[in-house]
Amino acid sequence: MITITTPVVANSERTLGLYRTARWLALFTIVYNIGEGLVSTILGFQDETLALFGFGLDSFIETISGVGVLVMLRRLERTANTSTKSDRTEFERTALRITGWSFYGLSVMLAVTTVVNIVAGEVPESTFWGIVVACVSIVVMTVLVIAKKKVGRTLGSIPIIADANCTLVCVYMSVVVLISALLYESTHFAYADAIGALGVLWFSVKEGRECFQKVKGHECGCEDACS
Repeated sequence: MITITTPVVANSERTLGLYRTARWLALFTIVYNIGEGLVSTILGFQDETLALFGFGLDSFIETISGVGVLVMLRRLERTANTSTKSDRTEFERTALRITGWSFYGLSVMLAVTTVVNIVAGEVPESTFWGIVVACVSIVVMTVLVIAKKKVGRTLGSIPIIADANCTLVCVYMSVVVLISALLYESTHFAYADAIGALGVLWFSVKEGRECFQKVKGHECGCEDACS
């Protein structure tokens, strides 16, 4: 159950400050995802770990969503002092569609590659960097979730809280990658990396579905932000 505090007074300095904070959090999320995507895909390719490589591709897709969030925040800020309902812009809807189809595409790629790797008996050279990247991601994304929810609750903004909960999904995905990487590194269980890749696949399908729900006007998503 998410509790939304009484919204701050529109046009106040505090309101403007909160929206600035929300924008900085969104911008940091974009920059971090780009860096995480580069590190994860490069190391995942080098170590032949599909879970980490897929995790990196997911991070790149999240940057597209992040740009849409920035545009959304500007729209919400402009209409904060009015009683007019602010609908998503065409840019936001397009960003959501691209993000949704990208997640579905990633899911198909992971499914096919996982099957091929299992049939061919391919296993990672190491999952050490998967452990490192996942641990860093869990810490950073958890801090972002807490900060975004605080801003969203104070503003009484369901869309901002929904974005925070979508960031929380990234924490869950990081946990899946961490568990699979630890399992392989400690036991060399042949299917550990495949299990991690399938976990990333599951979350990618879920996030893709959430994107298309938002295109249809459902602000709540990513773990039911309106609960």
